[in-house]
Amino acid sequence: MSDQPSDQSNPVHHHALDFFLARQPILNREQDLIGYELLFRSAAFGPANVKDDVTATAAVIAHASELGLSNVIGNLQGFINVDAAVLMSDFIYFLPTDKVVLEILETVRVTPELVERVRELVKAGYVFALDDVVAESEEIEELLPLVKIIKIDVMEVDPSKLLKLSVHFKRAQKELLAEKVETLQQFNDCMTFGFDYFQGYYFAKPMILQGKKLEASKVVIMHLLTLLVRNVDNGEIVRYIKRDVALSLTLLRLVNTPVYGFQKFIDSLGQALIVLGRRQLKRWLQILLFANTDKNKVHTLSPLMILAATRGKMLELVTAKIRPGRRKMSEMAFTVGIMSLVDALFGMSMESVLRQITVSTEIREALLRRTGFYGTALKLVECTEQREQNQEEMQQLLEELGMSADDFFEAEKYAFEWGNSISTNNVGQAAGVPMAPPPDGYVEDDDDD
Repeated sequence: MSDQPSDQSNPVHHHALDFFLARQPILNREQDLIGYELLFRSAAFGPANVKDDVTATAAVIAHASELGLSNVIGNLQGFINVDAAVLMSDFIYFLPTDKVVLEILETVRVTPELVERVRELVKAGYVFALDDVVAESEEIEELLPLVKIIKIDVMEVDPSKLLKLSVHFKRAQKELLAEKVETLQQFNDCMTFGFDYFQGYYFAKPMILQGKKLEASKVVIMHLLTLLVRNVDNGEIVRYIKRDVALSLTLLRLVNTPVYGFQKFIDSLGQALIVLGRRQLKRWLQILLFANTDKNKVHTLSPLMILAATRGKMLELVTAKIRPGRRKMSEMAFTVGIMSLVDALFGMSMESVLRQITVSTEIREALLRRTGFYGTALKLVECTEQREQNQEEMQQLLEELGMSADDFFEAEKYAFEWGNSISTNNVGQAAGVPMAPPPDGYVEDDDDD
């Protein structure tokens, strides 16, 4: 996408947008992240409905430079809902053909004019998906030669019919995307039926395993975080890091990367800790918890890690905006975001995890009950991950926190960009160095530890 126009007379700017943005991950059969469905909702409207959603989407597309699509999805694909009005418009060409999949809503009436328009857009390089398919139909068959992906709502289709549908569309050589996958059983069924992609929060929900023990490296990281919270001296932290050779080597490699710009090689853990600083060490450890430890997938993105990092950054930015100058609050907010998914990471209940970690009462209440300042902020951030967004709830949470929709949208965009930078190969950069200056009012304090 192009940068925002420099012409300040342009009437379209942040305060004219007033949008909520939802971003839900889409994974492939190997559980790698391949894209996001993007849902735009206008804060000016009442309860969400298709007409209002498309109006919001159209406004965002029309001012795509304002959105900064690459910031929101990184190098992945963005799946965007379109109806007949959007398809027939000229502003759809604001979207880059190589970055989006256009989802034709189930409410669209298929006419000869619409089929011709889709054919024209396919020739221009756009990829199409049919959204919320629950049964075969004549209208679907008319569009079938022009679409690449069929999205099937697994919550609305009986499992016995799901197999029949998948066989039908596979015979037509279409890729299948199962949406609203919320349980491991649903995911396994769809894998068996040959689905190619999966959308839903099954991967972020804990499957509680009785008697499960944490990996040794995770135990070390969790204990180090506890030591940092207790504010013990650097010597004790270094002594504990030395117990884990892999962690020691990773830390030394981190501080000797070009991103830190040191001319002299840092060869001791004590020096590394001074260079990195406690604040960045804590962030790095928190993100490292979610790093993909599968040696065969070192170049892939861990969806759980990206989600946790994005939550942490968004909570930090929200807190920095509405509680300016309160650095400790921003740091606690980042911790709440990261820790909100440790139950899924460890396959343990949140209560069990918190019995092994020392956290403040505020953090505990936020994680267990979504109460207090941090709990309210966490609920707001979680709303951005839901396909079925409750706009009234979001507006209420914003009002409770004293934050405008425009300011929250800015926080979203920056947090999405920051989260997109997270991978097993650049955890250190994401933890310590932002890719671009944060938006106005979201100043990140220098590390003065």
